Amino acid sequence: MTSTRYPQRVRNDLRFRELNVLRVERISAGFQRIVLGGEALEGFSSRGFDDHTKVFFPEPGATFVAPVVTDEGINWGEGVRPQARDYTPLYDEAHHELMLDFFVHDGGIASTWAVQAKVGDKLTIGGPRGSLVVPEDYAWQLYVCDESGMPALRRRLEGIATLPVCPEIHAIVTVGDESYKDYLAHLSDFNITWVVGHNEQAIADNLAQLTVPAEDYFIWLTGEGKVVKNLSRQFESDPVDQQLVRASAYWHAK
Repeated sequence: MTSTRYPQRVRNDLRFRELNVLRVERISAGFQRIVLGGEALEGFSSRGFDDHTKVFFPEPGATFVAPVVTDEGINWGEGVRPQARDYTPLYDEAHHELMLDFFVHDGGIASTWAVQAKVGDKLTIGGPRGSLVVPEDYAWQLYVCDESGMPALRRRLEGIATLPVCPEIHAIVTVGDESYKDYLAHLSDFNITWVVGHNEQAIADNLAQLTVPAEDYFIWLTGEGKVVKNLSRQFESDPVDQQLVRASAYWHAK
């Protein structure tokens, strides 16, 4: 009888880092990549494929001094705390660079900043405070996401691609435009089902065609909060082991 392997949570010391924009790259029709570096990146750790790094976006013309972590808590200083968003860190340890891939869309404070960013700009990040370390070699794996989860999915599949034996992967990705598929074009060897138009029922229909095996599996669902809640219901009953299901809201519709 095989023992069940569960994802493991690890904690990091909370640190805030002011980093420099090294490069700005439009890497796909829907994503702008910002490459960050600097001495403050020393010691950065991100062991989970869907880790979250808090990114701070001060008002135009305003300055933001990175807060300091003390024994009493976080000292935010005197200034106005800027708006912040969570992003998936894509850390290149070999080159000591941190990449953040921003989905470009109208009205988003983060998207607007990313489109206007230029080499030499400063950006303050915090965390990740911890990671959920998920084994890459579960025999059967399911991933469901929209544009907000595509960087995490990309990071995950790039890691799995290096395994000597590739597991059975099912990915269902919903996008608002056909052109956004190019972000995962280099991962075409994986079984990716595309749903163009954010049709929740179409996603549910695709999920209904899948059968979760009795063991050695992992399920990951992310995206808009209500959609994730609805889709995850079909995995909430026995015999699906809830410790092998990761359902997380990456954003909430207004």
